[in-house]
Amino acid sequence: MTVKVGDKVPSATMKMMGEKGPQDISTADLFNGKKVVLFAVPGAFTPTCSAAHLPGFVVNADKIKAKGVDSIVCVSVNDAFVMDAWSKDKNAEEIMMVGDGNGDFTEAMGLVLDGSGFGLGKRSQRYAMIVEDGVITTLNVETGPAFELSSAEKILEAL
Repeated sequence: MTVKVGDKVPSATMKMMGEKGPQDISTADLFNGKKVVLFAVPGAFTPTCSAAHLPGFVVNADKIKAKGVDSIVCVSVNDAFVMDAWSKDKNAEEIMMVGDGNGDFTEAMGLVLDGSGFGLGKRSQRYAMIVEDGVITTLNVETGPAFELSSAEKILEAL
């Protein structure tokens, strides 16, 4: 079942790169007591994700944070090593790059994309959301291969 506006973000633990390698980060760490913009992509280094989705948030990070957002989080069903390399490749130091390597968070959100037809396995649907103290206040989920609703510009409009 897919989450909806008004729902609490489901509990999950993911990974992000720390000083000594991958470290756990829970949804409580990410969302409790904070206003967060999270966007999810089907895969790091894939065409739309690399050419448009992540760069939009990199370019607009200051504007988003100026609206009272504590952090901007990018999630993908990739490991922390890939997310770290992608961050460096795209100069995304203002974005928390979080790997949902096992897809636990994506499954809990109810937003799994079956990419097996493309050799990608189970991935995340493309979406963006605003979360305030763990509660989803905006949820923009793309349908099919579209990239319209989950852009940084659409999130800025919602803030």
